[in-house]
Amino acid sequence: MLQLKCTCNNCQHNLKGHCDAGLISVSEKTDCQSRIKRPGGALEQTFKEMEASEEFLQDAPSVVQCDALCVYNEDNRCHATSIKITDTLFSVKCATRVKP
Repeated sequence: MLQLKCTCNNCQHNLKGHCDAGLISVSEKTDCQSRIKRPGGALEQTFKEMEASEEFLQDAPSVVQCDALCVYNEDNRCHATSIKITDTLFSVKCATRVKP
């Protein structure tokens, strides 16, 4: 099973590091294209995480579609056993990418 850790501070799919997007799309430049900003921003994210019960958190999605040049990319699907998605200054990126 794929393990996904997301540290994005403002995404509707992220709850306590769990992503419920169902399908994650990563661009050529490793940007997470599945991110949807919360209308209330990081403050709303904080409140949602306080309300979230651990037993209702979903595991990582089964499909990560990837267009990046990476050793884990096989036929535009990520085959890494674990993936980390993290905030950068201007975007949300896949931190697991390893260039061949």
